[in-house]
Amino acid sequence: MSKKESTFLSMVVSLLLITLISGFALGFVNDLTIEPKAKAKLEKKINAIKLVLPEFDNNPVEDFIKIKTEFSKDSIEIYPAFKNNQFVGAAVISHSEKGFSGLIKLMVGFKTDGTIQNIEVLEQKETPGLGTKMKDESFLQQFRGKNASKFNLKVKKDGGEVDALTGATITTRAFSESTQMANDIFINNIEVINQPNH
Repeated sequence: MSKKESTFLSMVVSLLLITLISGFALGFVNDLTIEPKAKAKLEKKINAIKLVLPEFDNNPVEDFIKIKTEFSKDSIEIYPAFKNNQFVGAAVISHSEKGFSGLIKLMVGFKTDGTIQNIEVLEQKETPGLGTKMKDESFLQQFRGKNASKFNLKVKKDGGEVDALTGATITTRAFSESTQMANDIFINNIEVINQPNH
């Protein structure tokens, strides 16, 4: 009986040691990867800013502002762009939880008059070959140069002017909703956004 107890006790101690060592190892690896992950995320954001904004000479990442809005439970990030201290546009990060697979997160770049310069998809988990086509040039081009004051950002099936992705109307609705949200935030906060050195 004591031999069984001894074997059981040594197994428990061994398992406890393995668990502790694994926990410390995972924690250490996580600490090592936090900085590179943050750097990669920042780089992705900087690249998106360059893709969606008109030409600028300030640092939108340093000048960014957060705005609390009724459109989202979290504050919305806005990256204002200036050239020769003149406001040339802003990039707004917006999102919709109504994608076919949940969250769709966009960065929408606007010119000073609210015209869409470009849109970059930051996050999505949509169906490959269907919803993921929201990143395709043929889909994105219908938004460029459009102003929501004259262009209805809803899907055509819902009375708007946006051509839905084939087999991915839900994704298109979420994309359009996120774009409309970015537009509303930009228009409603233009006085705050266009001030250099907030």
